[in-house]
Amino acid sequence: MNILVAAEGYSEARRRLAPLLPHDRVFPCTPATFMSSLEDVDVVIPYVTPIDAAAIATGSFGLVQQFGVGLETIDVEAATLAGVWVARVPSRGVGNAESVAEQAVLLMLALSRRWPAGAHVGTTPMGEPSGLALHGKTACIIGLGDLGSALAVRLRSFGMRLIAVRRRPDELGAPELGVERVYGPDELNDAVARADYVALCVNYDAASHHLISERALAAFKPGSYLINVARGGLVDHDALARALAAGRLAGAGLDVFWREPPDASNPLFAHNVIATPHVAGVTDVSYEGIAHVVADNIERYRRGEAPLHGVNKPERVRGPASGVDARR
Repeated sequence: MNILVAAEGYSEARRRLAPLLPHDRVFPCTPATFMSSLEDVDVVIPYVTPIDAAAIATGSFGLVQQFGVGLETIDVEAATLAGVWVARVPSRGVGNAESVAEQAVLLMLALSRRWPAGAHVGTTPMGEPSGLALHGKTACIIGLGDLGSALAVRLRSFGMRLIAVRRRPDELGAPELGVERVYGPDELNDAVARADYVALCVNYDAASHHLISERALAAFKPGSYLINVARGGLVDHDALARALAAGRLAGAGLDVFWREPPDASNPLFAHNVIATPHVAGVTDVSYEGIAHVVADNIERYRRGEAPLHGVNKPERVRGPASGVDARR
């Protein structure tokens, strides 16, 4: 089969996946050449490339398999109507949640220790600049799923006070994670007002678009930091730029953006922002675990079986599984 990876980066995905599918062709394209690369493609791995109704109608692929969690760029309804499976790989059990949590900690430490300003011996006086310790500070984790839980475990070891926001609030917190109190979504502003660091670990969908809005940013504790390792659409980036320019926030650590790749000349980056190119989950452990799940789903598709972690149920599946009842 022909498996198209719709991203010019993320070469580690192809390197890990190809040996698991030795009789198949795994090849990349750029988002700009995606539509012209669809001929004879059986499986699409989209990353952040939009898979809309036009792409689905143009191609003959029968499986859209994300190399990770996010499906926000995929028209699942159009895929279902066309007989195309859509599947993801959950963070749990593959090392992804743990890897992304580590990146969140890295961004928090880099901002706190004023990296890279204090990174080079010889360019600044010894003992400069002073930094902040995470110990004793309060972190608000928005989303306590696989990623948020993994981050809580790590931040607890730094001696931080932890609070969280999730759909099911609990004033008693989540003691198994060291979280003192769990706020509900309607209490978001109250929660962020208590935090020195706010970390976004929540799934992105239409309901959570610009969750961190101008109003939410106005509620942030002065001098606090925002960390986003989830999805760029969770943050109103124009409002974030204004909050940073006004000095309300001390800085932001971003691994995800409103558009990828982002425009490096955007005014947001003129402020105290540490940005990494969506690499939080790109580690040996995470990619090895994800690759095995993706390869297994491609083999299931080849056999006419429903994929694991699918999010839809087409009545009839096109491609190698064409003519096979998708509900089996």
